[in-house]
Formats: sequence, structure tokens, C-alpha cells
Amino acid sequence: MKLNLIRPLCFFDLETTGINITNDRIVEIGILKIFPDGKIKEMNTLVNPEMIIPKEASDIHGLTNDKVDSMPTFKQISKEVYSFIKDSDLAGFNSDRFDIPLLVEELLRAEIDFDFKKILTIDVQTIFHKMEKRTLSAALKFYCNKENDKAHSAMNDTRATYDVLNAQLEKYSDLEPNVKFLNEFSSRNKSADYAGFIIFNNLEKECFGFGKYKGREVEKVLKDDPGYFGWVLNSDFPRFTKKILTEIRLRKLNTK
Repeated sequence: MKLNLIRPLCFFDLETTGINITNDRIVEIGILKIFPDGKIKEMNTLVNPEMIIPKEASDIHGLTNDKVDSMPTFKQISKEVYSFIKDSDLAGFNSDRFDIPLLVEELLRAEIDFDFKKILTIDVQTIFHKMEKRTLSAALKFYCNKENDKAHSAMNDTRATYDVLNAQLEKYSDLEPNVKFLNEFSSRNKSADYAGFIIFNNLEKECFGFGKYKGREVEKVLKDDPGYFGWVLNSDFPRFTKKILTEIRLRKLNTK
């Protein structure tokens, strides 16, 4: 059973300076764009993160400042990345919790306002964990009988993720090969900001997913504690979280 696509689907993977969505930067991006007619396009580039790459990160992906200092910054390639993915849905491995929030942050930092609310996402890791409980390398071995010899290379991990999803569709007859179903199946807690700081409750109302107001509706919190809005905006939260919070606040003000 193969993917049934209505519009392009971009599988992608990021190698980064760390795991902090707000402060860390991309050092490599790999994108595999699958078109409904089966055509495939690739984009792969190293990125100058404009910061020191910690040894802990280099030990994982093998990228050091010496290897990326001559590469373009993300801001310099941001329009190219946006143009490549803007008409597509997105898929990755642990992408809903890490790659997508960090990509959103980098795009906003480059002053590109990509409306992620209009896209569907597939997190292949979530499908894997629901079905088998493993890592990407183990998933590739389990589903495809392949070794992931170049794990933590962005383009190699991207291709591995694409291979794993196709193998999952072949193995599990209850998986439907369309993006809408796979988006819903691979979602964990539905969030408004991808990072999980603003989530949806059972009534589809935005709620805070952290802190002293965890589980409370955002609109009610902003009404009862107006200063909380300013605290979030002045704190170390992702730009996209702040953008969504601002939209909620303005929406409420405009309905008065």
C-alpha cells in the first residue's frame, strides 16, 4: 500500500546545535519532496548556525564549526527552503515535537511567516511507537531490513524516514495511505504552536500546556491575569508560541 497524495509531501530532518527549540540552530537540513505523481526532488545543505556547535552535538552528527563556517546561514537560504516546502505537507521522525517547532523558529527568525496552520504533518516516529516502540535505526532494520549506517546525517535520516513510512503502509492494513489519516494517527496531543506550550482541549479550545495555568483556557487566563501575556512574551519561549498567543489575544480583543 503506497502513499496516496493529493499534494506534495516533504519528508525532512534537521541536524542542530542542540535540542532547545528557542535557542539552538540548524547545522544541516535534508528534504525529500514526494509529488502526487511519484516524482521526487531533494534539497540538502549544511548551514552556518552563527554560534559554537557544542561538542556533545558534534559527537552525534559529526558536524563542527570548521565544516560549516563557510556555509550559508539559515537566513540566507530561508527563502529557498520556504519556496521548496510552501505547497506541501510535512513528515519526519519525531518531527512534531522537535524538527517542525525548530524549523518554525528559524523561519520566523528569518522573518518568513509560514502559515503552518494550513498544513498537515505526519510523525513517523509516533506511528512506529504506537505499533512497535523503537528508534529510527531500529525502525529501518525492522521494517526494511536495512542498516542506518549514516545515522544523524540529515539527508540519510530523511530517506530512512520515507522508507520506514512506506514499509509501515505495506505492513499495517489498518493504516490508510493518505496524509489526513496519517496526520491524525501520528499526532500526540494536538497543539496550536507545535512546541506544546499551547494545546487544544476536548472542546477545541486553546489551553496552556505548561506552568501554573496548565490545562486552563488561554482566553480565560488572559482575561483574569492580563500580565501573564507580557510575561510569556518577555520570557524564553519560541517565537511561534508568542505569535499564536498574540493571535489569540487579538482575536478576543476584536470580538469585543
